[in-house]
Amino acid sequence: MTFENLKQYKTIHMIGIGGVSMSGLAEHLTHFGFTITGSDQKENDFIKHLKEMGLTITIGHNLDLVKNADLIVYTAAIPTTDIEYAYSVEQNKKMMERSEFLGEITKSYQECICISGTHGKTTTTSMIACCFLEANLDPSIEVGAYLKQIKGNNRTGNSKYFILEACEYVDSFLKFSPHTEIILNIDTDHLDYFKNLDNIKQSFLKFTEQLTENGHIIANFDDQNTKDILKNKTNIISYGIKNQDTNFQAVNIEIDNYGYPKFDVLKNQKYYESFQLNVRGFHNILNALATIATCDLYKINSLIIKNGLRNFTGANRRFEKIGEYKNIPIFDDYAHHPTEILTTYQSSKDIPHQKTWAIFEPHTYSRTKDHLNEFAEVLSKFDNIILADIYAARETDTLNISSEDLLIKIQEQNPNCIYLKSYEQIIEYLKKNVKKDDIIITIGAGTINQVGYQLKEECLV
Repeated sequence: MTFENLKQYKTIHMIGIGGVSMSGLAEHLTHFGFTITGSDQKENDFIKHLKEMGLTITIGHNLDLVKNADLIVYTAAIPTTDIEYAYSVEQNKKMMERSEFLGEITKSYQECICISGTHGKTTTTSMIACCFLEANLDPSIEVGAYLKQIKGNNRTGNSKYFILEACEYVDSFLKFSPHTEIILNIDTDHLDYFKNLDNIKQSFLKFTEQLTENGHIIANFDDQNTKDILKNKTNIISYGIKNQDTNFQAVNIEIDNYGYPKFDVLKNQKYYESFQLNVRGFHNILNALATIATCDLYKINSLIIKNGLRNFTGANRRFEKIGEYKNIPIFDDYAHHPTEILTTYQSSKDIPHQKTWAIFEPHTYSRTKDHLNEFAEVLSKFDNIILADIYAARETDTLNISSEDLLIKIQEQNPNCIYLKSYEQIIEYLKKNVKKDDIIITIGAGTINQVGYQLKEECLV
């Protein structure tokens, strides 16, 4: 890979290098001979890994690294008041936001496969990656979670294939140059930026216009919003469960005793292959169909696709069993939108249990406020609900919203809901109240999974 458009930047400094995407990009370009430095506010496993590779990374700020860099890359979450960011502007340094930088990287690949959608990007990216690896196609991969098949969140291959997530937030994916686009679904999210569903649909429509010549769109035609934006498009390969007119359809669906789906796939109404998944949930049948349609486009044999999907046992933090507390299973899920939490709830029903304990940490003030009623409706379906404080992420508390507002809404539908301010309080409450044959599920895109891990560790002491 030549990266001709980036060769002028010999040293690149990354502000917020510890993020899932940023750390992956740092490792990717290091493999191709770029000198990468970085900074972040706190240490994490991604940063530890990059340091082990020999990268210079500062926890806090280091203006010398900024000064010596040819290019500054930063995430959308970095405030303009950040010391390194402000210094870069003051010194008139060449700067790129992460998505623009990633877009420049995509231009160097002949076959850039972008997986988009409000829900399911990480899982579907992982599934496609597993199948391309099974086919020995040596892809480069950027995925939003730890994937055990590549022992991390990225892989640097030496082929023409680059498989990556394409996030719609702040129109990030409009910077990419995809040859194949997968649209999993379109739902209301990131309303702090988009304001309404129509704007989200317009963004996805613009995304389809980024497609390179002779490219294809793989689309979920069970999702009406996706169908709406594609009605005047060509080169579409459709998939679904409900619609017989799709190119790929799942039929004869069964759920085994462990909650795993198996099903037959029809291609243009003719039998294609039978598949067994090792991840739970009806939604994963749709994710698998997107994978099958994509791999078939790239002429991967159906038996190789079958093996690739069978080998995939889930991405990190996607209804992942992380341990047990006194034989009570503990699951963790990254779900942070009402639609995703409903999927988590439905997946939990496939596991034999007495009572569910949902430990939910709302993610961002804006999303909590925009979806307050929807969060209450879906969370009330669990037997017991514990709410943690809102995880602020990139935001500050200016919307006059709190977990206690959500508590009131949930208790109108299910009285078995409490709010506890600290993780320590949540852990102690669970230890006193969970019973045999219950299941515990930590839910949220922040750090609420620490509750599950600490509870698991206490049981080992």
